[in-house]
Amino acid sequence: MGSWKLLRQNLSVLGRKLALVIIGSAVLTFGIHNIHEVVGITEGGVIGALLLANHWLGVPASIASPILDILCYAFALRLLGVGFLGWSVVSSAAIAAFYALWERLPNMVPDLTALPLAAAILGGIFVGVGAGLVVRGGGSAGGDDALALSIQKLSGWKLARCYLVSDLSVLLLSLSYIPVSKIAFSLITVMISSPLIDKIVSWRAEENSVNAVAEA
Repeated sequence: MGSWKLLRQNLSVLGRKLALVIIGSAVLTFGIHNIHEVVGITEGGVIGALLLANHWLGVPASIASPILDILCYAFALRLLGVGFLGWSVVSSAAIAAFYALWERLPNMVPDLTALPLAAAILGGIFVGVGAGLVVRGGGSAGGDDALALSIQKLSGWKLARCYLVSDLSVLLLSLSYIPVSKIAFSLITVMISSPLIDKIVSWRAEENSVNAVAEA
């Protein structure tokens, strides 16, 4: 009976983690496809680095993207373990599937090009909630998450600070070819999404601590 109960508990945990990764992937890709891509809000982190490399070095995103992601995941593997890499594969597949779905459907959000501030705020909420759920499920929405989690592991900083360090560094470099007005809206998105990711991920730790105290 003990083994059966343990199996049920493990399956329940796996089911919850899978649900978080799938829901988070759907929310994240919905916001990026229907808001960021339409309005033209650039990104920090790995995505912003791809745009930067393409502009100044002429490196195609199709080449730079897998290279940067592999480097980030290789760095994270030593710090976060094989389990993280496995769930990241699951989240990558879910993200690709939802992108394919949204691309086949008409835009589901009104065009906010004339309202870039509203787009930056709404987009930041979608990215923060979506990526936060994926990371809370144990996966990664891309090299950005792997890099931020690795920085957190090494430094002990809050996750929001780790995201801000990588995102702001790339956005500042992007000023070399993107107008300040556009970067300003990207900064707003980053300032909203980073704390949201941190809050959603740390909520799990707070919840576990409460449960552990109650069990004790």
